[in-house]
Amino acid sequence: MDVFDKLGILADAAKYDVACTSSGVDRNTTAGGMGNAVAAGICHSFAADGRCISLLKVLMTNACVYDCQYCVNRRSNDTPRATFTPRELADLTIGFYRRNYIEGLFLSSGVLKNPDYTTEQLIEVLRLLREEYRFSGYIHVKAIPGADSGLLARLGLLADRMSVNIELPSENSLLLLAPDKSKQSIFAPMGYIKDRIHENTTDIVKYQHAPKFAPAGQSTQMIIGATPDTDFKILNLTESLYKRYSLKRVFFSAYMPVAKSSLLPALDTKPPLLREHRLYQADWLLRFYGFRASELLDEEHQNFNPFVDPKCNWAINHMELFPMDVNRVSYDDLLRVPGIGVTSAKRILTARRTGSLGFDGLKKLGVVLKRAQYFITCSGKARPGLNTTRSIVLQSLMSPKELGMYRIEAQPAQLSIFEQPLLTQEDLSLCLTGPM
Repeated sequence: MDVFDKLGILADAAKYDVACTSSGVDRNTTAGGMGNAVAAGICHSFAADGRCISLLKVLMTNACVYDCQYCVNRRSNDTPRATFTPRELADLTIGFYRRNYIEGLFLSSGVLKNPDYTTEQLIEVLRLLREEYRFSGYIHVKAIPGADSGLLARLGLLADRMSVNIELPSENSLLLLAPDKSKQSIFAPMGYIKDRIHENTTDIVKYQHAPKFAPAGQSTQMIIGATPDTDFKILNLTESLYKRYSLKRVFFSAYMPVAKSSLLPALDTKPPLLREHRLYQADWLLRFYGFRASELLDEEHQNFNPFVDPKCNWAINHMELFPMDVNRVSYDDLLRVPGIGVTSAKRILTARRTGSLGFDGLKKLGVVLKRAQYFITCSGKARPGLNTTRSIVLQSLMSPKELGMYRIEAQPAQLSIFEQPLLTQEDLSLCLTGPM
């Protein structure tokens, strides 16, 4: 099998890993070297099947000693196997970079022989790129759960970002679908990477030329829809991961049925892409808007409303907090208003220092008044002629696509939601159809 045959197999096998993000690190090339990394991020382009092609996104091997039921590369699956040598993969990366096909490398792997051996192969690829080719571009590498901490240390000094896939949202699901893996084998390297990044930050303060350990931080990925785990479970785990391991990102991957198993959704099941989208919206609220997981979901309502985004859903269920006067409330309160984002909230704070803002001024600052107008006042005054009946408010909070979905899914008895004078939690539950 030649290199390009291997590339066809291993690039296709890597498409299920979504943790492919902007670089988050600045590094200029050295004299005689090539490539650089920019913190603002790598500009992505996408292939017809959704793969990111601005990074060479590939597996070292799709041979694996594990038999995870949800994975196309599991040991028991009858699929063509291929393995790059470190030299082949390093040469391929540099060849693509010189032709301006890629800006960096995203490298993962099945577990060949054992975690330590696989990690040694990954280290050799990165060593060739960094030391022999003097490549300074962005490299994201997946750490192999169960690998020796000494090997992880070497890997982190060569990579820009590291990640350890948590895969499934609960220990029970992991035991059921991936019995070769354990919670400890996943969380141990995550903890080690976090500690090394923290130590390295101190070293850099003391020693200007101290080598950097995974300067772009670490991330992880969870598969959504392969198990019965609810959004409530997933979001609380996400919040815990950010706090405990200082992750840069938690990625969510809608499960694409690739295996026939009584433990998994049927092969004709559609990937829960809308559910994945809602989780990403909620993740954004956790990271940038000051929300807590317990505010967005609870024991009684464990899945997101598919027809209204999480922020709007929260606002509708907390109407006692609204309307807010944009000329008086704090930055944190502004972020709670549907239609006001991080940038527009900062602009409001700056603009109102020189005078009171009106609705026309808010629009110029980038506020989405179609949504925000139902939750705000300007110097105590609501927007003139505003219709606040439930049907108008709810339709304004839905995108045209979401509104069309609701009208298709809702039964005639449920359409009375648009005729009610108040929007209650019970009314919203009529929209909930469970994970999609």
